[in-house]
Amino acid sequence: MRGRRKASVGPLPQRDGIDAVRVRLPEGPGGAWSTVGEYLVARFGGAIGAERVAAMLDAGRFVGADGVPVRGGEPYAAGLSLWFHRDFAPEEPVPFPIGIVYRDAHLVVADKPHFLATTPRGRHITQTAVARLRRELGVPALQPAHRLDRLTAGLVLFVVRPEERGAYQTLFRDRLVRKEYEAVAPYDPELALPRTVRSRIVKERGVLAAREEPGEANSESHVELVEHRGALGRYRLLPATGRTHQLRVHMNALGVPIVHDPLYPVVEPEGAGEDWDRPLQLLARRLEFTDPVSGEPRRFVSGLRLSAWPEG
Repeated sequence: MRGRRKASVGPLPQRDGIDAVRVRLPEGPGGAWSTVGEYLVARFGGAIGAERVAAMLDAGRFVGADGVPVRGGEPYAAGLSLWFHRDFAPEEPVPFPIGIVYRDAHLVVADKPHFLATTPRGRHITQTAVARLRRELGVPALQPAHRLDRLTAGLVLFVVRPEERGAYQTLFRDRLVRKEYEAVAPYDPELALPRTVRSRIVKERGVLAAREEPGEANSESHVELVEHRGALGRYRLLPATGRTHQLRVHMNALGVPIVHDPLYPVVEPEGAGEDWDRPLQLLARRLEFTDPVSGEPRRFVSGLRLSAWPEG
């Protein structure tokens, strides 16, 4: 089902850690719909079929603000809000746990594993960090303050109280969070490091890889070599901005693409990035900021390690 919808807990409890969807009946053009069922078929029938919409109505899947099922034959009422749960396609479970680095009444700092999306999007809905943590911790109001790329592992900050989420999101928006990443990539003795990389990155909807193009820079990353072993190096990456795939794009531009990256320098066939034994060697290792609620300095360090750079 597609269209303008708002996710809202409303009268329905979460299902698998996912909120119900709220749909508001709009003003119809010249009384276009006489019943609720006519509107819902017009709205969603093209995506799932009129018979499926009718079956959901018959099963009481659409409810009003009082939680009482709304039937298809009820008169259309502009402004009426309905809630329902979408049907989710089966998802392959990501076979790695989510570590909890810190938890209090305000925050949950999680160690997200590789391959797990932060928030529901596209074909990843219930197998996301926020849905799994809501279920595992029993905190249905939990929301992320920022997002981490699905193939990247490491620290993600979640907010327990909805009224405080904006304050933590503002930290990331205003670049008041110091973020440090670690990556394993080829070692090039000719590459002069440390250095700061600035470029203009463009990411188009529907295109898997981002690209650099001429123009005013909109991204900045500081790159340092920590150590090297043979043909591989361990790098410290300090992004000053947060463009999509920024660190991956910048490392590739330096001629040292991150190990097991399925997009840079070459876009591999779909599904190539799902090999559990070949995770992208990129880790969000450290977060530092001044807490906007308590005023305390915060510093969190990931407990994960990159498999291509074992201890010792």
